[in-house]
Parts: sequence; structure tokens; C-alpha cells
Amino acid sequence: VPSSPVPVPQPLFPSSPPTAAAQQLDKLLADLGHMQSKSAAGAQGAQEPEETEPKPSLDNMLGSLTRDLQELGITATPTSVCTACHKPIAGKVLTALGRTWHPEHFTCARCGQELGAQPFFERDGQPYCEDDYHQAFAPCCAYCAGPIREKVLTALDQTWHPEHFFCANCGKVFGDDGFLVRAGKPYCRQDFLAMFAPKCQGCERPVTGSYLSALEGVWHPECFVCTDCLSGFSSGSFFELEGRPYCEQHFHQRQGSICHGCGRPVTGRCVTAAGRKYHPEHFTCTYCLRPLHKGTVRERGSKMYCQACHDKLFL
Repeated sequence: VPSSPVPVPQPLFPSSPPTAAAQQLDKLLADLGHMQSKSAAGAQGAQEPEETEPKPSLDNMLGSLTRDLQELGITATPTSVCTACHKPIAGKVLTALGRTWHPEHFTCARCGQELGAQPFFERDGQPYCEDDYHQAFAPCCAYCAGPIREKVLTALDQTWHPEHFFCANCGKVFGDDGFLVRAGKPYCRQDFLAMFAPKCQGCERPVTGSYLSALEGVWHPECFVCTDCLSGFSSGSFFELEGRPYCEQHFHQRQGSICHGCGRPVTGRCVTAAGRKYHPEHFTCTYCLRPLHKGTVRERGSKMYCQACHDKLFL
């Protein structure tokens, strides 16, 4: 009987999206980058310095940014390091597998696809997209050779899709009756018996229970009877003729060894007259019932007479 289905690994999910405070941090960092690019552009196009009112330095802007972040309850110093590139994470942080990542660095270990917020699978501490995980690690179906993504059925030391474990002859999925195996292939009970069980010599149906062994074959007990009268062999003995069983009476009848006088089989000494067999004691005159002797026998209408009775009755 197939073993119970094997549990299939469930996909994992990265941490929830950034909080409102983290989103404000992203905006502030973007503003900072914008200010830095403006400062750089101004430096490239500068001619002789003109006396103007002093502008806030970059350090002052960073200090102001730090104060703004602290007011939001956010520490400006990066507290997370990306597992992939080992650099500090100052913007969006993705948390998965107990570690932190730049979102663009959290990728499938096999194909490199960004996993983002989609479900993923873990193997030996590495993340995989669903397709690559099943291709690389899922058990293969012994019938179709494809990866088994959901329920796994184990039988015959192999794994199968439940819908692909069926009778090798009729193709039906196995029910509560289970299956039987021949040459490494599974069969339903009905087909297995029809194809491989020994056949009864009497009815030619499969023999699945008690049986008798006789005449170089097996028989259902109820099928081992006289071929002519269909009677069972209560004495335990039978007679064989051309590979079939017979009771004593019908065996001798077919052999022509029935006493013409009493109708019983002739098994010992025998007298043959007019093509018929007799027990010696039953070879008598039909009229006087005295024993007959060869040479003094007369036949009339399939009946045997002594010479005297024949002459008396018919002459």
C-alpha cells in the first residue's frame, strides 16, 4: 500500500513593506542626494568667487537631516548591512531568512531573479524562486519525471504524483484495495489476478483461494468433478482420460468396459462376446440364467441364450 503523502515545503515571504517612518527616511535621503548634485553642479560652473551671503555647508545640511530623523524616531546611522554586498543599508531594508538585504540584492540563488515581495523557498540558507526550487530540489515523479510541487506519494521505493500512480494495465488510480506488484510494475487486484494468477482447469477463472492440484494443474475444489455427471469424488479417487477427471462408472463407460449384464464396471476378469463385456458370473443365459460357455452361446435381439433355451424358444 502506498505510504502517506509527504509534506511539501511551504513558501516563505520577506518582511512587510517599510513603515511610514522608513518612507520618510527614504524621502529625506533622496532630498539629500538632490542637494549634493546641485552643490557639485555649482562647483563646476564657478568663476571667480563673488561675495554673497554664506550658504549652509554640506555638514550643516547633514546635521539638520540628522536632527530631522531623530525627531522622527529614526537613527540616521545605518544599522543594517546587506547580506549580499556587505555594505550598509541606508534606504529600504528587506528582511528575510533572519538577515537584511538591499531589495535589489535579494535574488534567487539559481537564476538571479529579484525576489522582491514574492514568496520564495529556502535551502541551506539560500533563497530560491518557486520554479528553480522545485526543479533543483523537489522529488521527481517516477511516471512523468516532472517535479512534484504538492502532494508526494511514495511507493515501490519511488515518488509519484498521486494521479500518476495507477494500474500498469487498465490505468485506473488505486483505491482502498491497494495494488499488487509484478516485475516492478503496480497492478490493481482484478488485472493482476486476470493476468498472472493460475487458472482453474475446470472453469478457467483465476484461482485466488483454496485449490486442488491434480492432472498437472490447479482446480477450484468445487470445479474438480466428473466431466460427465459433475459429481464430486467423495471417495477421494478419480479416473483420468485425456486429461479430464471421471468417476469410475463414466470412465469405464467411455472405455467400453461396462458389464452388459449388470451395468457395473468390469475391473477384473472379463468375458467378451458379441462385442460386449461381461463379468464372468454375469455371462448367463437370459432364459435359464445358467452360466454360458463359449461355443454354446446363441444371440437373439442382443440377448444371449444357451443352445437348449435358444432352440426351445425360437425353433
